[in-house]
Amino acid sequence: MMETLIALAVIFSQLSLLAFGGGNTILPEMQRQVVEVHHWMPASEFSALFALAQAAPGPNMMVVTLVGWHVAGWAGMLVTSVAKFGPSSIVTILAMHAWNRFKDRPWRRVAQKGLLPVTAGLVAASAMLIAQSSDTSWLAWVITGACTVLAFKTRIHPLWLLGGGAVVGLVGLAYV
Repeated sequence: MMETLIALAVIFSQLSLLAFGGGNTILPEMQRQVVEVHHWMPASEFSALFALAQAAPGPNMMVVTLVGWHVAGWAGMLVTSVAKFGPSSIVTILAMHAWNRFKDRPWRRVAQKGLLPVTAGLVAASAMLIAQSSDTSWLAWVITGACTVLAFKTRIHPLWLLGGGAVVGLVGLAYV
């Protein structure tokens, strides 16, 4: 049990420092570590935990806490939460101090513009990873694609898209 907790602490503290641009940017590596490297759960379970975390109110990285709980119970939940949110919080506080100190420098605007496509790419990779793990039929891929297009082209709230996709999926299951 102690080896598992240490492994969780190492993995999630490293992920904490890699979560540049938001927590969802580390989902591919989190899934790789949890599913492929350590075999703590199958990809479908990881996707289900991610979906549950996204549907619940609160921070969008609640999946970290759920993974810790799934792998090692209450101790795992505590270890993954502290390991994921502690290091990045400390770095953020230090970085924001420096960032505000150099707010009038031209390189700051250049850095911000350069980081935008990096963040967008990491979020897109996360979305694709979750879709690949979750979409096990052609109907699921169609629903995912339709929801993606609607999310980009309209101002429909994501929860409506989630609910609509669920209804379409349930109705579709009855006919497939």
